[in-house]
Amino acid sequence: MEDYSTLFSGMDMVYYEESIREAVEQRNSDDGGNLMPYFDEKRNLRVKEKVISAIPSVEIRDGKLMGCTTVKLRGPLTEPEMQDLQDYLKGQFSDGWGEGFEQQEIQTADGVLFVHFWEAPFNFEVEQVQSTEPARETPVPKRPKMKLAGMDGNIFAILGRASKLLQRNGQADQAKEMIRRVQQSENYYKALNIISEYVETELTERAPAKSRKEKERGDAR
Repeated sequence: MEDYSTLFSGMDMVYYEESIREAVEQRNSDDGGNLMPYFDEKRNLRVKEKVISAIPSVEIRDGKLMGCTTVKLRGPLTEPEMQDLQDYLKGQFSDGWGEGFEQQEIQTADGVLFVHFWEAPFNFEVEQVQSTEPARETPVPKRPKMKLAGMDGNIFAILGRASKLLQRNGQADQAKEMIRRVQQSENYYKALNIISEYVETELTERAPAKSRKEKERGDAR
């Protein structure tokens, strides 16, 4: 029997919501998830300053599976700023993040899915949600994941990739600290262990990183 493809609607895709959600989360974990580091401040500096993050996801609305973007703000956006943000996200879903995601195979019991977030006409429905969490210190961002398997053993290439992941995850200071510590390390294996304290690798799973205070006490001895 020859292979054939079927075009599904948003209602059809509800059945595969779990598989699609896992694929989106995997895509986000591979490259940091936040789309805002790629926003050119020359486009609109105020948007760059106000928007902390824009994370793609999926949700079921009115019986349909829809692509969503959770946007965290430092302050409210004006109408022109919101329009600039939406135009940017349209570009990400049609040519950037979304173009890469729609080439990703999503395995299901019924076969392979290819999901795209953008199709004309493409519109946003904006829903403002106030955080119900009490004010508290900003939590430490979750460490991005990075696989060491298959890399060529060049510590500078590994370090560079880890640094980019941290920066995309809003952890520029941690990236600088990691680079400094790796440059001071004695050998390749110690350097890998240091990198694995900042990004989650196969080494992290074998030997979870000590807390920063424990590490500092250990260094002092």
